[in-house]
Amino acid sequence: MSILEGSSILITGGTGSFGKAFITRLLNDINPRRIVVFSRDELKQYEVRQQFKNDPRLRFFIGDIRDQHRLSRAMRGIDYVVHAAALKQVDTAEYNPWEFVQTNVIGSQNVIEASIDAGVQRVVALSTDKASSPINLYGATKLTADKLFISGNHYAAAYPTRYSVVRYGNVMGSRGSVIPFFRKLAEEGKSLPITDFRMTRFFITLPQAVQFVLDSFEMMTGGELFVPRIPSMKITDLAQAVAPGAEMHEVGLRPGEKLHEEMISEEEGRRTIQVSDSRYILQPDLATWGYKAPEGTPVPAGFHYTSDRNDLWFTGEEMMKILSTEV
Repeated sequence: MSILEGSSILITGGTGSFGKAFITRLLNDINPRRIVVFSRDELKQYEVRQQFKNDPRLRFFIGDIRDQHRLSRAMRGIDYVVHAAALKQVDTAEYNPWEFVQTNVIGSQNVIEASIDAGVQRVVALSTDKASSPINLYGATKLTADKLFISGNHYAAAYPTRYSVVRYGNVMGSRGSVIPFFRKLAEEGKSLPITDFRMTRFFITLPQAVQFVLDSFEMMTGGELFVPRIPSMKITDLAQAVAPGAEMHEVGLRPGEKLHEEMISEEEGRRTIQVSDSRYILQPDLATWGYKAPEGTPVPAGFHYTSDRNDLWFTGEEMMKILSTEV
């Protein structure tokens, strides 16, 4: 039985791709007492209400994570929080840095403050591979948010609330995924724009991401940064899986974009353990709240988890199968 069964759960950014997939899984398989969807867009909340046929277990709060008072009101009686709200577009962040800081950094601290005050038990914050050795503003804000949540366990040491972070790669089928974009261009008979033919990325499906977060809630004691062991794929192979035979052309790296992504840096590897075939845990540098280290194997010296040096790769055939069934 899941610890989430019969509980009250709040999802910030709950009308996004992950939020809707997470809600679906909760309603169908876990049966929480109440799910609070906290987001800014009333139209998207309306669409989610329609999607789930006004399920009586769902509650909707219009609000912004920049507003701590509104968060505190929404978290009354909440047991568990999934923090998925964020501004995410890399190039947009380069042009609007302060907006990203206000949402991804200050908003994250507001979630921490409000969850402590409300007596929330566990919070899982969603991060991104771009938070590892960040070179862009978006990644820097997410790294800062990661640090805030892990350190939030110090802040909440005398309270029941505990925080962990989940860091994973590109989600196939999410709202910001390149897959729908490639499909649209292919339908129009246009050449597919590829940033760099050498580019690689980590990929995870929405169902896999949801399961990873659910498992993290079960495993966490507070202070862990969970990283899934997932396959990489060349962007050119992805493009051909989406649109076999389509023409492709290089357009060059966008501002703040990496050629290859990273989920665990070499420095982070020094405090990383592998706890299963599918999961790594970055342990906190400093833990004064009674952190309990899980059983696991330290990764080898010099371990560096990047999309181009991964030992797991999607083949074109595997990707085409996933695209036909899940995306």
